Amino acid sequence: MRIYLPATLELLVGARSAAGGRTTIDLAPGRAHTVTAALAAALPDEDQEGLEYSAHLAAADDSLTALALAPAAPRLRLVLTLEVPDDVVVDAAGDAAILTPSAVDLVAPVEGATLVCAHVDEPEAAADVAATLAGDDAAVERLVERDLLWYDAIEIADIPR
Repeated sequence: MRIYLPATLELLVGARSAAGGRTTIDLAPGRAHTVTAALAAALPDEDQEGLEYSAHLAAADDSLTALALAPAAPRLRLVLTLEVPDDVVVDAAGDAAILTPSAVDLVAPVEGATLVCAHVDEPEAAADVAATLAGDDAAVERLVERDLLWYDAIEIADIPR
């Protein structure tokens, strides 16, 4: 199953090359996003690509929460696109599912999840990320307008910090 994991750049320290040229990373249980039935129902006019993009955007928003909990991490949003076993993913319950229909929970650790790619803010966005975390509404609007930069799994070491 493909998931979009909100993260901080510190998580990439655990990325490693695996057999067959894959890049893998170990994951702890926690919140992620994916295309769920609830997301498809909420956005009935979207195609699969649009639904994936919506789940990705929700993960980018949640990466701000991850950054708030990691004050030493670089102030850049990060979304990891990963392949994980279906049996470790369940739809989020309660308010999370209502407010964010793409929300899912990883209910078990995943050893060696396949990293497909990463999306991260350009370094110039760090000031807006920090201001957003401090409650600056104007910074929030500027972040909404920014696209995250795409890095293939083999380019993880090239991500500026």
